[in-house]
Amino acid sequence: MRGFAVMGILLLNIISFAMPRYAYADPTFYGGASGANWWAWAITFVLAEGKMRGLFTMLFGASTILIAERTLASPGSPARRHYARMISLLAIGMVHAYLIWSGDILVLYALCGGMVFLAWRWDTPRLIAVAALLLAAQLASGAMDYAAARQFEDLATAPGAPPAIREQWERYRSGVDQLRDSGAAEVEAFRGGWAQALPMRIAITSEAQRTALPATIPETIALMLLGMALYRSGFFSGTWPSRWYRGVLITGYGICLPLYLPLVRWIDARHFDPIALLLSEPLHLVLLRPGLALAHAALIIQVAVSGACRPLTRRLAAVGRLAFSNYLGTSLICTYLFCGYGLGWFGYLERWQLYPIVAALWLLMLLWSPLWLARFAHGPFEWLWRSLSQRRIQPLRRRHPL
Repeated sequence: MRGFAVMGILLLNIISFAMPRYAYADPTFYGGASGANWWAWAITFVLAEGKMRGLFTMLFGASTILIAERTLASPGSPARRHYARMISLLAIGMVHAYLIWSGDILVLYALCGGMVFLAWRWDTPRLIAVAALLLAAQLASGAMDYAAARQFEDLATAPGAPPAIREQWERYRSGVDQLRDSGAAEVEAFRGGWAQALPMRIAITSEAQRTALPATIPETIALMLLGMALYRSGFFSGTWPSRWYRGVLITGYGICLPLYLPLVRWIDARHFDPIALLLSEPLHLVLLRPGLALAHAALIIQVAVSGACRPLTRRLAAVGRLAFSNYLGTSLICTYLFCGYGLGWFGYLERWQLYPIVAALWLLMLLWSPLWLARFAHGPFEWLWRSLSQRRIQPLRRRHPL
């Protein structure tokens, strides 16, 4: 399941690797939004946007309990081990974000991981209740932001609106306008050499960590807590009754998936208006994303438990065991492909043209991961993380290669 999630994350991350950052939210801004490009946006938005990251976040929460329980069986302290891991993850994430790719998620995971550890002993109902409250708060906040922005727009654009209100409205809209206007500067910077790209990457990362990162903390904590609850209930280990998994599949694919159709139509009809996105984001974050993400998970679990597609599931398991290396490895490969200090493809490809590259990288993950694990006990970046968190060099090679 972790292998499936880390591969699926690339469907969205590829946009940020290849195009100016606002293209992630608005395909009309860059990369094309008609024909094959529109379908590329719509399909990834419905099936993958937020779902793969959400699933990966839930698994991160589940692994928090798993590692803590294993540590209890040894002389070590679960808290000391966990926080050593989170501090090391934070350090790696900061290097990744500022020097390699500004779309890093490791810093967010390290910060939220430090907070959710306080809940690792909670029972399942409490975990679910707190997760639900956090998600409901996100939905309420988004709805209020949307209503306030629409009211502000109506006041500022009404005939005879006071000049002061119009001026405040212009300042409000200038944030998005500045983001759009920075597209040309991003293209120029990332098509240049390392020294030219680095200041732009630092500026984007610094801004994201000041604004976007705090806004995503409640959602991330909620999904980690939900992952903990699902782990405790046996969902991830495949021990639920088959009818329960079928219920998750029906909810996700039979209810949540069709409800995306009017949402996609509304966003498209509003021409990806930033105010419309204030509402669409929490709507699918809270009401639709979790159900579809869990349906993806239930499908993977059912396939694995049934023994079907064993060659593929074995390779997916290997990708999942090397999830950290595959995540950081795609950053290294993609920045080489798209930045000027590599092949310099940044901003040249249309949206749909990015997905053959994704398919090639998926194939690479499925091929190299089992080959690496046949000789080595850990992935290269898993080994680095483990060595940093334990403050000593860990063995890398297997004593007896498979």
